[in-house]
Amino acid sequence: MNAADSSRSPLAYRNEEFLDSDDARPLRILAEYIEPMQAFQRERVCDTIVFFGSARIRSGGPLGRYYDEARELARLVTAWSESQPSSAKRYVVCTGGGPGIMEAGNRGATDAGGRTIGLNIGLPHEQRPNPYTPRELSFEFHYFFMRKLWFAYLARALVVFPGGFGTMDELFEILTLAQTKKLNRPIPVLLYGPAYWNEIINFEALARHGLIDREDLSLFAFADDPATALALLQKGIAAVPEEKTPAFARSQRPPC
Repeated sequence: MNAADSSRSPLAYRNEEFLDSDDARPLRILAEYIEPMQAFQRERVCDTIVFFGSARIRSGGPLGRYYDEARELARLVTAWSESQPSSAKRYVVCTGGGPGIMEAGNRGATDAGGRTIGLNIGLPHEQRPNPYTPRELSFEFHYFFMRKLWFAYLARALVVFPGGFGTMDELFEILTLAQTKKLNRPIPVLLYGPAYWNEIINFEALARHGLIDREDLSLFAFADDPATALALLQKGIAAVPEEKTPAFARSQRPPC
């Protein structure tokens, strides 16, 4: 390299100092939108069934049945998905990519020989990628809101296992989008483990106090075993026209 070349500033899109700066934040946000979109189009992923739940639940632990049943439900969902007459990938199990219920979902899909998606995020505790997602469908996010968008982007249904703040944040994000008609198609929401959810959240009280409409209670249903959950998912998905996509997803959609 001659002296003139060494004195040149790097191209902006190759300038790591600039890309890590506050001024380049919009570019980093856009990258977390475009990279997954490109991957889903390349891998022909058309829609997902999203599993939420605690990173702290382990098989054999105090709430271990939920790990085992999340794994079994993901296996059932994936076996059903693999039986669909489509060249594209339909009803792919998608999780947050970490341990606990997320691992169980990805693991169950792998048990059935199917693809599965992990939308990971860098956190100081708990969140470490599990080994059950293929590299081409495993993503690492910095921005929570971009990760949430991708949970909803291709979702045809949502299954929510017991969890804490993060799980409830994700659950109520989807319920709020549905309640406020920000999604053009209904997304069936299953709360897995009614004993847990009815202890933790008094949904009936919200309606009784007039803070939600009583019809809002129909935005979700309960299930307590994998076979029942699968049947409810299949029924809920069948009731929604396939051409309907979330409003923010209209611009581009992977080929189905």
